[in-house]
Amino acid sequence: MNIMGASGKIASKFISSKLTPLIVAASLLLGVYAIWVTPREEEPQIIIPMVDVMVSYPGATAKEVESRVTTPMEKLLWEIKGVEYVYSIVKPGYNLTIVRFYVGQNTEDSLVKLYNKLMSHYDELPQGVSQPLVKPKSIDDVSILSLTLWSGAPAYTGYDLRRIALEAATELKKGNDVSEVGVTGGERRQVRITLDPQRLNAYGISPFGIMQALKQSNVIMPSGSFSSNNIETVTETGNFLKNAEDVSNVVVNVYNSRPVYLKDVATITDGPQESSSYVFMGLGPASQTTDLKGSASGQYPAVTITLSKKKGTNASIVAEDALKKINALKGGVIPSDVNVTVTRDYGETAKDKSNELLEHMLLATISVIILIAFALGWREAVVVAVAVPVTLALTMLINYLFGYTLNRVTLFALIFSIGILVDDAIVVVENINRHFRMHGIKPLTAVLAVDEVGNPTILATFAVIAALLPMAFVSGLMGPYMRPIPVGASAAMLVSLLVAFIVSPWLAYKVLRKAKHASHSEDGEGSHLYSKLLGPLIDSRIKRNITFSLILSLLLVAMMLIPLKAVTLKMLPFDNKSEAQVIIDMPEGTTLEQTLAVSNEMSKYLKTVP
Repeated sequence: MNIMGASGKIASKFISSKLTPLIVAASLLLGVYAIWVTPREEEPQIIIPMVDVMVSYPGATAKEVESRVTTPMEKLLWEIKGVEYVYSIVKPGYNLTIVRFYVGQNTEDSLVKLYNKLMSHYDELPQGVSQPLVKPKSIDDVSILSLTLWSGAPAYTGYDLRRIALEAATELKKGNDVSEVGVTGGERRQVRITLDPQRLNAYGISPFGIMQALKQSNVIMPSGSFSSNNIETVTETGNFLKNAEDVSNVVVNVYNSRPVYLKDVATITDGPQESSSYVFMGLGPASQTTDLKGSASGQYPAVTITLSKKKGTNASIVAEDALKKINALKGGVIPSDVNVTVTRDYGETAKDKSNELLEHMLLATISVIILIAFALGWREAVVVAVAVPVTLALTMLINYLFGYTLNRVTLFALIFSIGILVDDAIVVVENINRHFRMHGIKPLTAVLAVDEVGNPTILATFAVIAALLPMAFVSGLMGPYMRPIPVGASAAMLVSLLVAFIVSPWLAYKVLRKAKHASHSEDGEGSHLYSKLLGPLIDSRIKRNITFSLILSLLLVAMMLIPLKAVTLKMLPFDNKSEAQVIIDMPEGTTLEQTLAVSNEMSKYLKTVP
């Protein structure tokens, strides 16, 4: 008697066990749970530590900053292990150095190494150079949601819209999974002091003296404490300047034994600062079919709120919560005549793409089941219809436990592996059916059928994994990006192998034992057709050579499509985005107003594009 292999032993343990249906139910529930809790994103998370190092050197020219700050600091940064690139941007009195580490380096460890290197050599920088400001950057700093506030009413300027946007941003920042909230556009509030030179001369005051007086007046200092009636009271001296009136009443000098206030020598205005940038909202012809209120030919001042999420959180849920808060603020913080337009929502696009891929995965599974129903029979298709969802459910759970998000790469790995992972179930079910026809319907017959094809099935599974797994060790930027494909597909293959040995024999015995089996000598139409196609090739060498030549010719034609550029080679498919970015590069020294005029002309043209 032959010794039963591992596949047969596994099948014998579960073919009559009451735990098997519980395993099926638990696997499906865990898969649904994994889909529900796994964060959804458009692209996989790639860890590329990038750090901005900002240093100011007041009064130095760009050349001096480069020679005395940038070059020595770059030499220090190159000494840090794991640094791949160092870029620097130099301006008069300012230096920005961007440090990029290798893909996969730990972000926290990289920050610690960089900070220690800078601080341990800070004494080597020239006197007057500020302490380096270290700011880490990551993929999560990219905003997933952009909300543009604008109004067709002329009463709302960029200054007014910015104040409304700041209030709304404060509420959005309270979200648990929100990382950063920024406001772009509009003029900031500014108390402007316009000095009168004649009055300054009359009172003997210099602008530097006014600056010193403002600094001394805009401070609070602790002044001790005193006890009274068993209560200790802490006292403070001074106050912060809150508005234009406080600034006007600052004493800047004493003249003829009388205080000279700032309002005596200057004009103080509380309002918007001078514009350093402009943000406008324009509507195209298609806006007339939406609920946007405004003229298609107009340009309206606007302010944009950008929102970023924390690492590992669900982009779609974060975006939905933010939009709910914005809707709740309408009519209160946000006036009813101020429009809020969603100009970017990566949470919605990530949700749509993941749902679309899940639908495609479901469609692919149904297609495979229907094909098996026609080729083998509906009872065999029932077994596959259970084995495939169980395999996919457990694979989704493995992806979640590995920390992968639900994105188009991870879902592509599952769709890609559907055609492979059904092989194990098909082989096992077909052999069980064949043994039932030969030896009768018994649990032991099903176990022996599984054991017969167990070793070849295991070998085939690991051969596929061996072909896929090397992709997981690709280095560089594409390594972590494409890694979910070999990891997900390999996990699916291993799970499908276990399902084929545990679930498929149990379900095949339950389903196929009620079927009427034909004798072993009877073959189906598929076998007859296969024999007719393959028989002449086996019997005739000429026909074999012709067939091989035809296959080789088709292969060469397919390979020639690449150098002839008949097909487009891309790492990723074209993405159907609802946004486009146009960058206008004006000559150096162009004024802001001239750039605005060119931008307006560009926007007028874009409105004519269908």
